[in-house]
This record gives sequence, C-alpha cells and structure tokens, in this order.
Amino acid sequence: MSALVIVRFIHFAALMLVFGASMFRGLMLDHPAQQSRIRNLLDPLLCLLAGVALVSAALWLVLLAADMHGVAVTALDFAAVKKVLGETFFGKVWSLHLLLCAALLLVLRIPTARGAVIARPLSALALATLAPVGHAVMLDGLDGTLLVINQLVHLFCVGAWMGALMLLTFLLAKPKGQDMGELLLRFSSIGLVLVIGVLVTGLINVRVLTGSFWPVPGQSPFATVLAVKAAMVLCMLALAAWHRRRLHRPPVSQQQLRWTVGIEWALGFGALAAVSLLGTLAPVPVN
Repeated sequence: MSALVIVRFIHFAALMLVFGASMFRGLMLDHPAQQSRIRNLLDPLLCLLAGVALVSAALWLVLLAADMHGVAVTALDFAAVKKVLGETFFGKVWSLHLLLCAALLLVLRIPTARGAVIARPLSALALATLAPVGHAVMLDGLDGTLLVINQLVHLFCVGAWMGALMLLTFLLAKPKGQDMGELLLRFSSIGLVLVIGVLVTGLINVRVLTGSFWPVPGQSPFATVLAVKAAMVLCMLALAAWHRRRLHRPPVSQQQLRWTVGIEWALGFGALAAVSLLGTLAPVPVN
C-alpha cells in the first residue's frame, strides 16, 4: 500500500505541474529576456514530467490490480491487468487516462509553439480523468455527479497553482531584468482565486465524505490526514494573501519572495502527499 501512495503522489505531482505550467506559460513568460531561456529549460522538463506521469499511471494500474487480486506485483499476470481494465469502472476510465498521458508525452516530445498550445487541453483532459476514480464516485445519481464536478474543479485549481508556482520559482531564480513585482501583482489575483477554489472545493469534499464541516483530527485516520491537508491549504491561502498585500507596498525583496514562494510550493507538495494517502484510506462519515 505504501508503494501505491508514493506512485499516486508522483503521478499527481507530475501531471499537475505539466497542466499548470502549460496553462500559465503564456501569461508569465511574455518577457523577451525570459522566453528563450525559460523555454530551453521548461520544454525538456515538461516532457520529462509527462513521461513520469505516463510511467506512474501504468504503475498505479499494476499496483491496484495486484491489490484487487490479492497477489504480489511479481505474481501478477497480464490477464489480471486486462480484467481490471475491461471489467471495472476504474479500468475503463484509466484506459482513457493512459491514452491521454501518452498523447501528452508525444506532443511535448516535439517542442513547438503549436505543441505547447495542444498540451493545454490534453493535460486538462488527463487531469480531469482523475476526478471520477477516487472517493468522488462513492455517491450515485445527481449527488455523485456533483461531487465528481467538485473534485474536477479542485484538481484544476490545485494543478494550475502548483504549475504557476514552478514557473515563478524559475523566474525568481534569474529575473533577467524582468519586473517581478509587476508580474507577481498581475498573477496574484488569479493565484488568490485558485487557492480559495482549492479551499472551498476541499471543504465541500470534507462535508460530503466525513459529514463534518471541518475535518476533526483523531476522529479517524482519514479525518486526521484531511485535517493536515486543510491546514496546509490555509497556510497557502495566507501566503497568497500576504504576497498580494506586500506587492502593493514596494520595494519588494526578491530574496524574501524566493523564500515565501518556495515555502508555498513546499506546502502544495505536502498537500499532494496528503491527497495521495487519503486515496488509500476509507472515509468514515459522522452519524
């Protein structure tokens, strides 16, 4: 089970970084001095991340199939994997997910302006197929559909924010004459909305999955991990609000921004680690 948690974390992180960076590269990499430098760094990195996403998606399938059949991974045969793909809801969604991850890697393997544009919808679709394979499908009918849509918005907000923070980290490392204060001010409003979106959709998940308005540590392992994740998101929201307020009071310290953006990115990865663990735990609703 620990291997599945690690693979889930790697997959979430890789796919979300590709999605967020693809969505925001046009907004944040518009400075002439940055376009060539960041493109030379970003294009190979996104291609690598897409490859990691594809491999981790395949490993996720293998580990889950082994768990469902109660055998070790080394004892798993192709027939068992094929059965999961063809006879389970997860398998049918995952078949599409694997195809989208493969297409995304293929597009990013050839770094062109058109490829960067195509990568946006492909990465969005790949991320969207993660929404209906977790706890979001525990309900039927309209309630289940609404919960999947909520999870979809949650994934998009998290992915966009994580990818944008990656771009900010690269830009802050070497501003190359770019006015980072102006860039961050332009982005801060969007970023604040994204983090609020993460929090709101996350709280909706908490209410539906646990029956509480806020996760209570100690209530269950699921609720405890959920509380840790919620605390990290609150810290991210506080940092995003601080950034916006600080940018209205120049001069802005580049070193200070590097530290705070780095902390915010670390909190995001911590929240992703919590999500990866949550997917292997059963929620216990409050009666």
